[in-house]
Amino acid sequence: MAKKQKKSKKNGGKKAAEAKNPAEAASQSAVVDDMEPLEATAANDTATLEAETATEAAATPVNPVDLEEASPLGDTYHRGPVILRGQMIPPDNTTANLLKPDQNTDWLHMDPWRVLRIQSEFVDGFGALAELGPAVSIFGSARTQRTESIYKAARRMGSQIAKRNIAVITGGGPGIMEAANRGAALAGGKSVGLGIELPHEQGLNQWVNLGMSFRYFFVRKTMFVKYSSGVIVCPGGFGTLDEMFELLTLVQTHKVANIPVVLYGKEYWQGLFDWLNGPVAEHGMISTIDPKLVTVTDDADEAVDVAVSAIVR
Repeated sequence: MAKKQKKSKKNGGKKAAEAKNPAEAASQSAVVDDMEPLEATAANDTATLEAETATEAAATPVNPVDLEEASPLGDTYHRGPVILRGQMIPPDNTTANLLKPDQNTDWLHMDPWRVLRIQSEFVDGFGALAELGPAVSIFGSARTQRTESIYKAARRMGSQIAKRNIAVITGGGPGIMEAANRGAALAGGKSVGLGIELPHEQGLNQWVNLGMSFRYFFVRKTMFVKYSSGVIVCPGGFGTLDEMFELLTLVQTHKVANIPVVLYGKEYWQGLFDWLNGPVAEHGMISTIDPKLVTVTDDADEAVDVAVSAIVR
C-alpha cells in the first residue's frame, strides 16, 4: 500500500512538472521530431555513396601499367645504404646470418669485407709511420748474397743515411734490403722494414727496428711513396722494377712531388735505358726520357747525396 502511494506521488510529481512548463516540453518534443528525419536522411546518403563507390570500383578495371609503375620490381630491401629490389633481394638477412650457429667463414673472403681489411692496413701503416720523420727508401733484390759487393754498398748507403739522422726504409727482406737495414741499425738509426706476405720469401730481417707486414702490394707501395723523400734503386727483379716504375710514373705525371730517384749500378741498368731509348721511344710509346728524372751512379756516397737532396732541414 505504501509503495503504491510512493509511485502515485512520483507520477503525480512528474505530471505536475510537465503541467508546470508545457511550452518547454512541447519545444523538446519538436526538436526530437525534427532530428529523426535528418539522421535518417544522412544514413541514407552515406549508404548511397558507399554503394555508388563500390559500383564504380567494380566497373573500373585495374590498369596493370599502373601497378608496374607503382612498384615495377616488387618489394624493397634495405641493407645499410644499399637498396635491393626484385631478384637482388637476398633470401636471408645479415642479422640472421650473424646469429646462425656453426656458420662457415666464407663471408670473410667477400669483397666488402676485403675492403675493410685493406682499409685496416692503410690505417695501421699510417699510424706506424706518421711520426717517422724524413726517410729514404732503398729497393733491391732479396737474392743478393752477403759476400757480393752490391750487398756491401747497400750496407754503406744505409749507414750513411742513418748518420744524417734520416730513416732508412726497405722491403724488410733479405739481400739488399737486409744490407741497408743492417747499416742503418748498426749506425744507431731508424731501420724500417715494410714486409709483404709471400709463400716463398722470408719474414722481416733481424736488422729491422720498426717493421710491418702487408697483405697487399699496393698498400705497401703507398707507404714507400708517402713516407720517402728520396729513393735508391739497387739491382733487383720484378718486385724492384715494379716499385721503381710505379714511382717514376707518379713523379712523371706529377702525382707526387719530385722525389729524387737514384739507380745504383750503371752496368746493370744500361740495358734498361737502351731498351727505353730504343724500341720503346722509336715506336712512339714514350717521350725522350728526362735526364733529371733519374740519376745513375756507381758511387754509393753519391747515391746517398742525391737521395737526401730534397730533404729540407
